[in-house]
Amino acid sequence: MNKKIDEFIIWANENGWDITKKSGFQLNIDSSIISRYKEIPNNYLDFLSVVEKCITPNEKTWFICEDEFNNSSDAAFKWNEYELLSLEAAMDDYIWTSEITTWWDNYLPIVMSVDGGYSFYAIDLTNDKDAIVRGYEPEFEEVEKVANTLEEFLELIMSNSIEFQ
Repeated sequence: MNKKIDEFIIWANENGWDITKKSGFQLNIDSSIISRYKEIPNNYLDFLSVVEKCITPNEKTWFICEDEFNNSSDAAFKWNEYELLSLEAAMDDYIWTSEITTWWDNYLPIVMSVDGGYSFYAIDLTNDKDAIVRGYEPEFEEVEKVANTLEEFLELIMSNSIEFQ
């Protein structure tokens, strides 16, 4: 297992997060996710293979894990909820809906939050490959880079440079 992921799991447990490790190292992501996001970074696949659930103490921010991607979690939000909200806003504007879908094809959401408004963190799969970006309502597709890699992102969380409640 990735050392930084193991370090993060220990840190999250010590800091009141609701984090559950998977009993095995199997990963069965829905085929629609794999076909849409062909180049999911190995470090994130490693994370998904060991972390079953990861929720902040206030339960308003959570990592999207295997169950969310497979639509088998009890979460009120789907893994692509913010994409769906953007598509709903675009309604019958086919050019806009196409642009939204294309944008989300290049950004894999990994964290969702409803703390102080809707926001997310995603892995950039094309422009700045493997970088972690943050987007928030109302323009979810306007993002800012917060980390170069998943490991750096986890480090920023553990150092409270990125603060989750």
